[in-house]
Amino acid sequence: MNPMNAPTPRQRQIQQFVASHCPAGAQLSPLMGDASFRRYIRIHLPDGGSLMLMDAPPEKENVASYLAVARHLHKQGYSAPAIMAQDEAEGLLLLEDLGDDTFTRLLKDAPAREETFYAAAIDMLAQWHGDKKLVDASALPLPLYDTALLMKEAALFADWYLPQIVGVARAAQLAPEYLELWRSLLNGHGLGVSCFVHRDYHADNLMWLVPRQDTARVGLLDFQDAVYGDAAYDLASLLEDARRDIAPALAQAMIERYVQAASIPREEFLRAYALLAAQRNSKIIGIFTRLAARDEKHHYLHYLPRVWRHLEHDVTHPMLLPLKAWLDKHIAAQHRGVIAITHGADTLMLSA
Repeated sequence: MNPMNAPTPRQRQIQQFVASHCPAGAQLSPLMGDASFRRYIRIHLPDGGSLMLMDAPPEKENVASYLAVARHLHKQGYSAPAIMAQDEAEGLLLLEDLGDDTFTRLLKDAPAREETFYAAAIDMLAQWHGDKKLVDASALPLPLYDTALLMKEAALFADWYLPQIVGVARAAQLAPEYLELWRSLLNGHGLGVSCFVHRDYHADNLMWLVPRQDTARVGLLDFQDAVYGDAAYDLASLLEDARRDIAPALAQAMIERYVQAASIPREEFLRAYALLAAQRNSKIIGIFTRLAARDEKHHYLHYLPRVWRHLEHDVTHPMLLPLKAWLDKHIAAQHRGVIAITHGADTLMLSA
C-alpha cells in the first residue's frame, strides 16, 4: 500500500470499532464538521438502514457528558439519539441516526412551516421545564448555571473580542468595568437553577421526526453541555439564533406561547430572558472571535452582524441600560460586524 494512502491511527481505530459493531459491507460517509473537535460519520448498512458514528478525539473531547445526558433524555421519552455502542475511552460512539431534517434544512425549502416548527420546540421546552424527573441530580449530575459559570462565559467577550478591536493593553483596562457590570446584573436578578437547560437549543440542533408524535417529534442534537439553570436561557437560544433570522413578531408570539403554557409571571420571565439573551450573545461574540483567531474558522465571523443586532436589542431592556451605555461608549459601530482578525495576538484569558 502506498504510505501516502495508508490510514492514520485514528482511522484504523474507527475501522476496527465499526467492524466490531456493524455488519460487513457498511459504508462510511463523513458529514460536515462544526465548531467543536467532534465529527460525525454516517454509516450506511447493507440492509439500507443507517447509524451515526461520533468521532470525539479523547485528547480534545470527553463523551461522558454526552452519554449521560443522551441516556437520561431518552429514558424520559425525549428524542435524543439512542446509544447503540460505545468506546468511551477512545471517544467513539455509535448512535441512532435521526436523519438530516434539521429545522434549518427544512425551513430553507418550506419557510411557511416556521411557526409549526418553533411552536413544537417551545411546547417541548414548556414540557421539560415542568418535568421533575428530568431534573434529577442523583441520576444526572450536571453543573449549575449559576453566577460563576455565567460570568466565566461573559468574560469570553473580553478575553477574545476586545483585544481584537482595541488591542490587548486597552482591553485589559476596559475588562474590569465590563465584568463588574455583568456581576452586578447577574447577582441582582436571582436567576433560577431548577430547569434542565440544553444550552445550545437552536434550529441547527433540532430535528423534525415525522413518524413521532407530540414533543417526541423534536429530535435533539448537541446537548452534551447541558446544565441546570433558568428556563429563559433555551428560549433565548432558540429565538435569538446566530445563524438565521426570525421575525420579531414570531419571536414575541413564541415567548407569549411559552409564558402561557408554563403558567409563569410574565414580567419576571421577560427580565430573565433579556438578561440571559444578552449574556448569551456577548458570549457568542467572544466564541466566534476565538474560533477565527485560534482555530482558523473564519466563517463564524459572518454571523457577528446578526449576533450584534440581537445584543443591541437585548440591552434596550431597562434593566440592561448600564450595559448598553458601556457598549455605546466603547464599541464603535464599525466593530459591530465582521471584524478583521490579528492572528497570534495575546488574549486576556479572564475566564481561565
